[in-house]
Amino acid sequence: MESLEFLKNKLSENDFKKISSLENPYLNDFLHFYIKLCNPAKIYVLTKQEDIDFIRKEALKNKEEFELKIKGHTVHFDGIKDQARDKKNTRFLLPKGEELENINFLEREKGLNEVYSLLKDSMKDRALYVCFFLLGPKNSKFSIPCVQLTDSAYVAHSEFILYRTGFEEFKDLKNKNDFFKFVHSQGELDENKNSKNIENRRIYIDLVTNTVLSVNTQYGGNTIGLKKLALRLAIKKASKEGWLAEHMFIMGVKGVGNRVTYFTGAFPSMCGKTSTAMLKTESIIGDDLAYLRNVDGKVKAMNPEKGMFGILQGINEKDDPILWKVLHSEGEIIFSNVLVTDNKEVWWLDKTPEVPKKGRNFSGNWFLGKKDKEGKEILPAHKNARFTLDLKLLENADPNLDNPEGVEIKAILYGGRDSDTWPPIEQAFDWVHGVITKGASLESETTAATLGKEGERKFDPFSNLDFLSIPIGKYIEMYLKFGEGLKEKPLIFSVNYFLKNKDGKFLNSKEDKLIWLKWAELRVHREVKAIKTPTGFIPKYEDLRRLFKEFLKKDYSESEYIEQFSLRTKENLSKIDRIINIYKKLSNIPQILFEVLEAQKERILKAKEIFGDYISPFKFSECEI
Repeated sequence: MESLEFLKNKLSENDFKKISSLENPYLNDFLHFYIKLCNPAKIYVLTKQEDIDFIRKEALKNKEEFELKIKGHTVHFDGIKDQARDKKNTRFLLPKGEELENINFLEREKGLNEVYSLLKDSMKDRALYVCFFLLGPKNSKFSIPCVQLTDSAYVAHSEFILYRTGFEEFKDLKNKNDFFKFVHSQGELDENKNSKNIENRRIYIDLVTNTVLSVNTQYGGNTIGLKKLALRLAIKKASKEGWLAEHMFIMGVKGVGNRVTYFTGAFPSMCGKTSTAMLKTESIIGDDLAYLRNVDGKVKAMNPEKGMFGILQGINEKDDPILWKVLHSEGEIIFSNVLVTDNKEVWWLDKTPEVPKKGRNFSGNWFLGKKDKEGKEILPAHKNARFTLDLKLLENADPNLDNPEGVEIKAILYGGRDSDTWPPIEQAFDWVHGVITKGASLESETTAATLGKEGERKFDPFSNLDFLSIPIGKYIEMYLKFGEGLKEKPLIFSVNYFLKNKDGKFLNSKEDKLIWLKWAELRVHREVKAIKTPTGFIPKYEDLRRLFKEFLKKDYSESEYIEQFSLRTKENLSKIDRIINIYKKLSNIPQILFEVLEAQKERILKAKEIFGDYISPFKFSECEI
């Protein structure tokens, strides 16, 4: 009652009616505590999708966003040092005595005291927006209610585009505390309306109360709580409840007739995840996140988001026709950290060969050759410049986007940037083999331009390592147990768009990924046979030759096939040794992981003894469907 009385005195009569109608003491206490701590000058309670009009006007009034030439388009600029996820200061808060191996964490009481001190009176000159969202479709067993507190209209605006409103779902909770909570403050702002105290930027995840706290930052990855920050909470929740919260796209791959087969896929950054999900001939449900559940022995999946927070660099008219069209058409879109030209058009890196001579970007007024305080040239747009839009703007949006039942998943893809080991596509022998040799063994090579020293392999199991809120051993066990409960298991595939020959030339073209997916779709329905190798099932040459001709109008030669699908024994053996050594250093890894990897190693060694280091796919036998 104390919290309710406090809220009555702080909120407008209409907003108090909204909150009190939910009859949720846990929500009341949460609002009471953080409103008192942050001390906002005003409070707005936003409960319906139509509130996007109000919050958009607030973002413009506060100069957090600026209108662009095309109707519905706005731009937001983050501070020059606030352009990406802050991995160092993103930490789990754990009770004293608890630890998470290989994970950035802090003792809970210490972390809460620190972030509370940073949040104290942080909103005294600004409005607080109380927003209710839903991770997932309306009326779905998959979905998770969420409440977001933020003093940034840009953050709230972004979330109204990315997520479904969830106020009605809170009515069903009543006295339950089963919802995610997010608190964000920009902190003190500078003359450009950017977060000033970046050195005190903090993003803390409290697993005890399912609360994410962020302060002194504006960049979406640190502040749009329902995205990767919520993924961390969801993984913990999923581990308790027996489902999977994954860093995966969901897409429909078209087959014979009007058949649509649904795939999920996990790819580390810069490995082709979005370009796969956005193939113009197929359909998209989501490009980033997926919740997977066992429903009557089958895997059903849904996208907790309804929008995209995508990277702009490299998007062009030829390779990305659907996105290109949307980004140049009327509609609710927020651009961030791009260059805005004098005529209010946006430019991002590699958009066109010609670079504009001047404009406005995150550094203020920009001109070609402008340098920062350290004498380093400032790029016209940031490498991590983003767009935020509703998936329904895309012409390839799948009709099941809002299906509360989700879609049945028939195949799971794991893809990394790999120059010398994995073939373009390979099917695992079974669920356990796929989970361990594809998902748990996923690596990606860094690129010189964006990720560090070129060619270094980053271990990223399931493309989810950065977001795990449970030990990796428990996470792998969860995957294996999930498979045991399925009557119909999805096929698991590895894909690799970055295989090179000895001269360093890529063996795949960008459009070839369509063929690997079309083959996988046929395998799901047992309509083509395959070749069994020591590491999995690969396509037959005649099937690929037919698919290349049918879908890409290309001739696919036998020599190309041999170069792409030969078993590279040395590289495969090195990979297995790398992965085994990594897991040996970790605690409580299921023994079956080592057994499956050792068995694969033995198969490769036997093949190498018979056929040599590089083994043509024609040396292996066709298997039964």
